[in-house]
Amino acid sequence: MEAWVLIMDDERVEDGKNKKDLFCTICPSKILLPRVGTYAKCENNLPKMTQKKGAEEVETDLITECFQVKDPFDFENVGFSKVVGNFKYLTCSDCELGPIGWQIIPDSLCYIAPSRVRHGLDPIIPSSIDVDENAN
Repeated sequence: MEAWVLIMDDERVEDGKNKKDLFCTICPSKILLPRVGTYAKCENNLPKMTQKKGAEEVETDLITECFQVKDPFDFENVGFSKVVGNFKYLTCSDCELGPIGWQIIPDSLCYIAPSRVRHGLDPIIPSSIDVDENAN
C-alpha cells in the first residue's frame, strides 16, 4: 500500500493536514486533534464496519484517501486490533466501532479513512454507517 501526499484545502483539509478534530461517528470519542494527520491519496481495501452473517469472504470498501499519522501515540483515542496478515486495524477505543483505519506492520505509520470519522463538531448521524439488518 502506497500513499501519495497532496496539499489541498477543503472543509476537511487545510495546508495538507486535517483541519478539524476527528471524532467517532457513533460516540463522542475524539480520535485525532487538528493538524496531526497528513492528507494523502492511497489505495487499500478496508473491511466494512458491518459484515453479512455467514459470508464466506470479508466484504471491503476501497479507501482512496486517508490521513497519515506518523506515530500511534499521536492519537487521542484509538484502539488497535491484533495483527491480521500484515495489518492492524484501528477502531474507536470507546465504542470499538471500526475499522476506521489501519497500520501496516512493522511500520509505525497509521492511516485514518476520512469517510469513517466525523470532522469537527458535525452532528452524529447514525445512518452514516451502512447497517446490514441481516448481520445478526
